[in-house]
Amino acid sequence: MAKSVNKVILLGNVGKDPEIRSTPSGTMVAQFTLATSDRQKDAQGNWQDRTEWHNLVAFTRLAEIVRDYVKKGSKLYVEGKIQTRSWEDKETKAKRYRTEIIVNDISLLSGREEGSGGYSRGAGGSSTTASFDQRPTGGQDDFAQSSEISDDDIPF
Repeated sequence: MAKSVNKVILLGNVGKDPEIRSTPSGTMVAQFTLATSDRQKDAQGNWQDRTEWHNLVAFTRLAEIVRDYVKKGSKLYVEGKIQTRSWEDKETKAKRYRTEIIVNDISLLSGREEGSGGYSRGAGGSSTTASFDQRPTGGQDDFAQSSEISDDDIPF
């Protein structure tokens, strides 16, 4: 069988507060929507924004992270896979379909003032917090004084 890939990468904003529930077996599930925007020119040459809404589902630990840190308006980076499920409508007996993104990795990009803790977590990865400045403290003068370079070391 030929190799295939089912991978989705999204960067967008949460449309409304996530819905959190548990399955009968106790598995936590978080469902929420994410909006992504694209800008295109229309027939008259004017720029038009087009928003696409994505249905996302997170399970177990990722669902807990969504429950604790994600709310309406949060900016997220999400990796996952596309899955379409089907069922029979109980009332109309019609077959229904829903395409969802099953979340494998999530990074919160909103600042703390926007309700996010800067948390990043993959399905099997380790957690990290928001990035920080790793440069040494002190100015460039400190660095220049600490290096022992004389005029004799310069090749020209």
